[in-house]
Amino acid sequence: MTAPRIPAMDVLRGCAVMGILWMNITAFALPQSAYFNPAASGTLAPGDIAFWLSSLLLFDGKMRALFAMLFGASMLLLIDREEMAGRDGKRAQMVRAGWLFAIGIAHYLLLWWGDILMIYAVLSLFALAFVRQEPMALIKTAFLLFLLHFLLATGFISTVYAWSHAATAPGASAATREGFTTFMTSMTDPASPAIRAEIATYRSGFGMILQHKLGHFPGEWLWGFLFTGFDTLGFMLLGMAMLKLGFLTGKWPADQYWRTARHCFLIGLLPMAALAGWVIASDFAPLPAFGTALAWSFPFRIPLAVGWAALILWLIVRHRDHRLMARIGAVGRLTLSNYLATSLIMTTIFYGWGLGLFAHVRPALLPLFVLPAWAMMLLWSPLWTNRFAMGPAEWVWRSLYQGKPQKIRKSS
Repeated sequence: MTAPRIPAMDVLRGCAVMGILWMNITAFALPQSAYFNPAASGTLAPGDIAFWLSSLLLFDGKMRALFAMLFGASMLLLIDREEMAGRDGKRAQMVRAGWLFAIGIAHYLLLWWGDILMIYAVLSLFALAFVRQEPMALIKTAFLLFLLHFLLATGFISTVYAWSHAATAPGASAATREGFTTFMTSMTDPASPAIRAEIATYRSGFGMILQHKLGHFPGEWLWGFLFTGFDTLGFMLLGMAMLKLGFLTGKWPADQYWRTARHCFLIGLLPMAALAGWVIASDFAPLPAFGTALAWSFPFRIPLAVGWAALILWLIVRHRDHRLMARIGAVGRLTLSNYLATSLIMTTIFYGWGLGLFAHVRPALLPLFVLPAWAMMLLWSPLWTNRFAMGPAEWVWRSLYQGKPQKIRKSS
């Protein structure tokens, strides 16, 4: 037995998995520091700055938030489906999360360090405590979690600022100065030892890359979990509320979606543009760039993520029967397969065991890898869904948590 599809949510998932690649491409192709500050990739040309600006304003954190909202909503649908069949819905989600965590570990070790599946799997267990709450209670809890995330991020950035003052103060110890200088250069200077070592690692073979990841797991993952956990859980709960209110199902009037999108983008884009201007005016100094990416932009990601959802839903309601909507919906039905496939393709292109282009491509040229990947998703996904009930990765995941191979071909 499978859950009935909600076409609007499939389209939202398709947009999210395509949109998140626009951000992830930087982490596939360049050192990790470049994800926070493009100066870590070298001297910036206008095209590099334009790519960074589009990423910061439109994609950074927003697509991951949209994913989390849809994941939270999908949890409710799964639990309802299981309970309608007389089974324990929460237990089913726990088993499902366990296997998703296992898939995430494989993804992290064998393909890419930026895996989000393990984070979603763990946080979904915490989200189970809130599935019975009413929409307003879910929204209040979500914003409490957003506040905790913001306090954590700003607290960390504040310690970096304090470190900066301590390192430049008269009488500062040599160790303090050296440590701060090392941190700063690792955020901006592609010739720094840390960045050179990272480039050498990812231009090497599969075995050395795997050894590097094993050496940094689980510590590196735990740091990522710490700085994404509160906000991701908040967006999961927000997604549950949006499903219960009918927002995510495309049942609202088109003009209501449009008004929501307009207000959210007005609230979020102007301050985000001001932050971007500050970073550019600082010539991408480490503290403004890192602080903006990690903390200062976060309050405005919330309305922008909701704005993206509302804008996409407005387009769905207005153009429900358009062929492009059907193609994007097919991409969304194969979200896990498309997510893992992009990791396989991009690491093959950029890592040393493939074409070895890591740190050889300027940020301005990265869309040349994203746009063909989008075209491939839009091409193969409808062809697959016309013949099969689920994607190959979805089939593996569902077979694992159901405890037996699932039927993948559609009935004639």
